[in-house]
Amino acid sequence: MARNEIQVQTAANVSERGSVGKSVMSGEMSEASESKGENFGSSSSDGDQQNLPHPWPYLKELFEIVGSKNDSWRMHCKLCEPKNHVLLAFKNSPSNLKKHVERKHPNHLERYKTLTSNTQRRKPEREPDESPPSKQTKLWETRRVSQASLDKSVLHFIIQGLHPPNVVEQQGFIDLVHLLQPNINVISRNTVVNKVEKASLEMKNNLKTVLSELQFIATTTDCWTAYRRGFIGVTAHWIDPQTMTRCCAALACRQLKGSHTFTVLASALNDIHSEFNIREKITRTTTDNGSNFVKAFRVYGQTDENNNLAAESGKGDDGVEDEYDDEEKDSTESMEFVEAGAILDEDDCLEYQLPKHHRCACHLLNLVSTTDVEEANNNTVYKRVSRSTFSKCWSLWNKSARSTTAAEIIEETCKLQLLRPNATRWNSLFLAVERIVRIAREHGERAIAAVCSALKIPMFTPVELAFLSEYAKTMSPVAKALDVLQGEANVQMGWLVPTITLLKTKLQHLHISSKFCRPLIDALLAGLEKRFGQMLKDPELIAAAILVPKFKTCWTSDEQIIKLGLDYIKSYLRDQTVENQGESSHSSEEEDFFSAIKQTSSQENAKQLETYLGCPGDTVEILKSFPAVCNLSLRLNTALPASAACERLFSSAGLIFGPKRARIDSKNFENQLLLKLNRRFW
Repeated sequence: MARNEIQVQTAANVSERGSVGKSVMSGEMSEASESKGENFGSSSSDGDQQNLPHPWPYLKELFEIVGSKNDSWRMHCKLCEPKNHVLLAFKNSPSNLKKHVERKHPNHLERYKTLTSNTQRRKPEREPDESPPSKQTKLWETRRVSQASLDKSVLHFIIQGLHPPNVVEQQGFIDLVHLLQPNINVISRNTVVNKVEKASLEMKNNLKTVLSELQFIATTTDCWTAYRRGFIGVTAHWIDPQTMTRCCAALACRQLKGSHTFTVLASALNDIHSEFNIREKITRTTTDNGSNFVKAFRVYGQTDENNNLAAESGKGDDGVEDEYDDEEKDSTESMEFVEAGAILDEDDCLEYQLPKHHRCACHLLNLVSTTDVEEANNNTVYKRVSRSTFSKCWSLWNKSARSTTAAEIIEETCKLQLLRPNATRWNSLFLAVERIVRIAREHGERAIAAVCSALKIPMFTPVELAFLSEYAKTMSPVAKALDVLQGEANVQMGWLVPTITLLKTKLQHLHISSKFCRPLIDALLAGLEKRFGQMLKDPELIAAAILVPKFKTCWTSDEQIIKLGLDYIKSYLRDQTVENQGESSHSSEEEDFFSAIKQTSSQENAKQLETYLGCPGDTVEILKSFPAVCNLSLRLNTALPASAACERLFSSAGLIFGPKRARIDSKNFENQLLLKLNRRFW
């Protein structure tokens, strides 16, 4: 009888309210459908009632859980008793229960609101192993972002993405921001430029703070020209004394106006070093072998008996002596002694102070593998085979680069594309030859022959293919040495001498088994001796290698070379001991009485060196166990053997200073570039 009454009442309600909302109708239908099955519904859920926790404990006095069905709870209304009225309520909302109270028990509506007023944000209780109920995401529940946070995010987006500041004025960008945050305003282009400048000042101040705490710093520098403007780039490098890890930062990418003479370069470098207060901390500056850089450091750089400026005062890369040397020689013939103090006091501002100079090892290796190897052509047999082979290679490279059809034929036949040599990229010729050798090795000589036939290029003979294979094998150690030295994260100055020494050893071993490339190996060895001979005998560079735990003294069998490095280290440790004693000495008789105790510090430093050399570890962390040795290692190994870091700076600069932004202000360009590269400092 009760079931018929509920059905009649539901039908009457629907007829009276034809336009009732969907949610109300669904709630009533759920009540009706549950009421139809109330006789068996309650009995089937008796066991469940004891196990299921109440989803809304604050409603226990009104509703009792009796089970679940799909994504709904089956709730028993206590207000409907003695009738057993069971209705459905979604697991994530008790809204159907409230609707039931409004329709059936309006007198208890205030009580229902009181129970739920302080618990609207409370989550339903559930068992530990029960998964949380799903919740539909609402647009008005998304996190609101402040104007300052959005401005900072937009600034990061522009700097890290290397976008122009006017991107914030593009309608698509504005629409995107307003779609995500309708009540937020997008900053203007001028505001972006001002914020970039402020962020740049903050970054530089933070960087200066970090650099002020360091004892040893090294720099690399180079010049770059693009769109009729010239720039000088400078990067700083150091080793964290606590973690012994290498760190770096970009200091400047400043526009140079006029000719890039040695005086202009010296002035720019001096200003940059002074701006960051690191002029007295720089151990070495690594540059390429440009005559303007070489002369700038020869005139204004530091010199000592251990610096490798002996090579710089001789002949240049083209074998012609610099005019500056001739003037210097003439002046020594009629030497006149004058009072130096008056000259120095006359105007200190005119004198630039530059650190010790180091020539880029990668640039030198590139000169060896491109310029010095031409000496191999003095051998007529090598010249004939080499010229014939490389003429066919260049025909193949040019065809593949200029014709899309040729490139498709090569890729379809060889499953690989050819690499074309680039004059400005180190190792490019070796990599291009290596690709041809790889194709011949993996797909056979027939693949190369098929490509030459399709492109109407003269066929490679078996002798020429054998020559290419031997050429790649010969140049492989040079390419690997170059890759090692142009690293930045783990490479130190102490890697230079062992790398070149082992390179010479490998080439000498190849000379024994070589059939075609012996003249090439002879030319490489002669070039290495010409360009690295002074460095391989430099006691400071040898000492730097010994103080790298990876090498110590095992990288060469020449005892005389090792002795040069060890003598340098012992002399430095002894001098440091005397210097420290001199700073802390006193003239009192009490101090003199115990002076014999201080002399043991020199012996302790020598003992540290012996213990370090005998230590089996090869990681840089072991240096921290030997303070005196570690301090010297930091001084000698902070510098980098190559200036590749500056090349990487210019690679990022080219992404900003492109054809569409060729008129960008040089200051804005530098600010955006430095913020991009020095993100950790702001």
